Amino acid sequence: MTTIAVTGHMDLTDETMPRVRAALRELLAGYSDDLTGVSCIAAGSDSLFAEVVTAIGGRLVVVIPSRDYREAEVEPDHAAVFDHLVEAAEEVVTLPHPRADRAAYEAANAELLRRADRLVAVWDGTPPSGKGGGTADTVELARRAGLAVDVIWPAGAARRG
Repeated sequence: MTTIAVTGHMDLTDETMPRVRAALRELLAGYSDDLTGVSCIAAGSDSLFAEVVTAIGGRLVVVIPSRDYREAEVEPDHAAVFDHLVEAAEEVVTLPHPRADRAAYEAANAELLRRADRLVAVWDGTPPSGKGGGTADTVELARRAGLAVDVIWPAGAARRG
């Protein structure tokens, strides 16, 4: 069993989403018979990864950063996808943090990495922002821990804003 966690940008453009989905499908196809995907299922990269994992027959583990995450952080346009992925998951781990804050996100990232054999990062290569808990921070933590990191950023990919 190979366990792959995901980190990635939430603010992918609409044009980028199918490119990232295709790149994830290509990368994960080699693991489909023996894959566990671990994701926080946030909008964007996390959910795309989780959808591909389930589509190719992998096992999905969802890590929810805090007890209030669904109500406090999941936007209405992502709620149906979030709820579907929670239902599709073979395991849902809700961390004990009461609020979705920096500590909760950092703990969620640590839990992803603790469970993973490798990390997929849907990442444009920008350095850490200094806020903590972001994609670049998670890539740095994974590399420091000696975890293999596969970076996906297809040609033409972009972020909103």
